[in-house]
Amino acid sequence: MKTNNMYNKESRLARFPYAKSIKSVVLIAFGIMGVQTTIAQTQDTIKYSKPTWLFGVAAGANLNYHRGSTQQLNADLIVPTRFQNGSGVGLYVAPLIEFHPTDSHWSVMLQAGYDKRSGKFDQVTTPCNCPADLKTDLGYITVEPSLRFSPFKSNFYIYAGPRFAFNMSKSFTYQLGLNPAIPNQAITPAVEGDFSDINNNIISMQVGAGYDIPLSSQSHRTQFVLSPFVSFQPYFGQNPRSIETWNLTTIRVGAALKLGRGHKIESKVKEQAFAAVVAEPEVKFYVDPAKNTVAVTNVREVFPLGNYVYFDLGSTEIPKRYVLLQKDQVKDFRQDQVELTTPENFSGRSSRQMIVYYNVLNIIGDRMVKNPNSTIRMIGSSEQGPKDGHEMAESTK
Repeated sequence: MKTNNMYNKESRLARFPYAKSIKSVVLIAFGIMGVQTTIAQTQDTIKYSKPTWLFGVAAGANLNYHRGSTQQLNADLIVPTRFQNGSGVGLYVAPLIEFHPTDSHWSVMLQAGYDKRSGKFDQVTTPCNCPADLKTDLGYITVEPSLRFSPFKSNFYIYAGPRFAFNMSKSFTYQLGLNPAIPNQAITPAVEGDFSDINNNIISMQVGAGYDIPLSSQSHRTQFVLSPFVSFQPYFGQNPRSIETWNLTTIRVGAALKLGRGHKIESKVKEQAFAAVVAEPEVKFYVDPAKNTVAVTNVREVFPLGNYVYFDLGSTEIPKRYVLLQKDQVKDFRQDQVELTTPENFSGRSSRQMIVYYNVLNIIGDRMVKNPNSTIRMIGSSEQGPKDGHEMAESTK
């Protein structure tokens, strides 16, 4: 019996009605890729970005694995022996749309189309010693949004997302065979019908991977992409019926043909040299002496600003050497007022630096006005003790 099952599975795969169509699509796609590559070699002056939006169609084969068991096919037919396990191949075809944000590893895609989950259960033997076969013909309209991720922004990508399926067909064919020990039996006609208690709406999930193969170079505004892919849809949530234990696991293998329009990339035009023969004109040369112009260069000095105020010994008042502004002078003070233009003679830098330092309180105050949310922590230190240091900090405040 196992030998017959293996023969039957291989026969089903051999008779897969879409094998020639898929083969033709693949051959045509590679033919297009060869033509596009040849044309691309002659058009390399204008470059376009990769499309942000891609539209196309995906097609493939669903390798369906039926697990669990079923015996009550509908209200009118309960077969004598329970069917368990099976497999089959079904067609998948769906239009698609993809959105690829610029310079991002992430993108989104949506496929919605026809999803066939056909199969044949393993042959069983009934109490009359008769072989029995059960074929299923499940079909769905499927909607599959997915989130895509491209590691290292490469052409390889992985994706995952939910699957929303709506049942369109639920027919079966039950065939009871003949007892090989009894000769001259009449052939039992096949019983066809629809499964009962079918789940009309199914919510499941899928994960997959694919690879984008550009069929057009970036010298074309309209670019074609061929994307072989494989996805795995586990049995979670894929019970076809609300009774018994029958469930489905599917591996989908296929390819998507997509197209989109890129944006023109501004680039420098390659300079080309042209040789020409021209008559040599009569040339005269004149030399005018240049006028000497004395340039005056202003150099601004930058000084480090210490965050210390030094008090006179025995005093907690701000020393006279520090520049203190009156209230009516504050509004007119600017930090750049104490920046000096360096003279030709660079001597005396230390004295100019001290001028800036003696304005330290004014400079810090000006910066605080420009940055109202800023805060300053005052710390007073004195050899006379904490009280004296606190009074120095209060004076500075």
